[in-house]
Amino acid sequence: MEIILKEDVVNLGYKNDIVTVKSGYGRNYLIPTGKAVIASPSAKKMLAEELKQRAHKLEKIKKDAEAMAEQLKGVTLTIATKVSATGTIFGSVTNIQIAEELEKLGHKVDRKIIVVKDTVKEVGSYKAIVKLHKESVNTLKYMLKKPGSLEPGFFFFLRFLFFVERDYIKSFLACRYINFVYL
Repeated sequence: MEIILKEDVVNLGYKNDIVTVKSGYGRNYLIPTGKAVIASPSAKKMLAEELKQRAHKLEKIKKDAEAMAEQLKGVTLTIATKVSATGTIFGSVTNIQIAEELEKLGHKVDRKIIVVKDTVKEVGSYKAIVKLHKESVNTLKYMLKKPGSLEPGFFFFLRFLFFVERDYIKSFLACRYINFVYL
C-alpha cells in the first residue's frame, strides 16, 4: 500500500515522502491518526504542486538543520546516573535524558529525533544519532558518570574554606543540608 506521509514518522520516512507500508499499518494506524493519506494519482499530483510551491521554504529548513548540526558538532555531554559498585547503571539512558542535557546546554532538540542505538548499561562513552533533517544527520558523543563524583577543585576550595573560616563553612553547609565529611 502506497501512502503519503503528512509528518515525520520515525523509521519510516519524512513529511511528504511516498512510502510503501503494509496495509494494516497504513489503514489502522497511520491514516486514522492523520500521519498519512492514501497515495492516489490525484493526491500525488497535489503533492507535486505543493512541493513546487514550498521549495524555498524547504531550503530554509535545510539551512536551519545544517546550522544546528554545526552547533552540535563539538558537543560532548556528561550524564550523571545511579551506578552500582560494579559500574553498571540502574535503568538505562534514553533519548529523553540526552535531550534534557542538551537543553541545559542551550540546544533545543526534540527527543524524537535522537536515536540511541546501543543499549546503555555501563559507565563509559557512547554515541547517539541526531536526525535533524533527512540530509543532515549528526553524531553526538556522551559520557556516563557517577552522580556524586565532584571535581577535584571543589575539594581544594572546601579545604581552604575549612581552615580559613571554620564557623562560616559549618553554617554554610548546615543551611543547605549538605552532608559534610572532614577532609
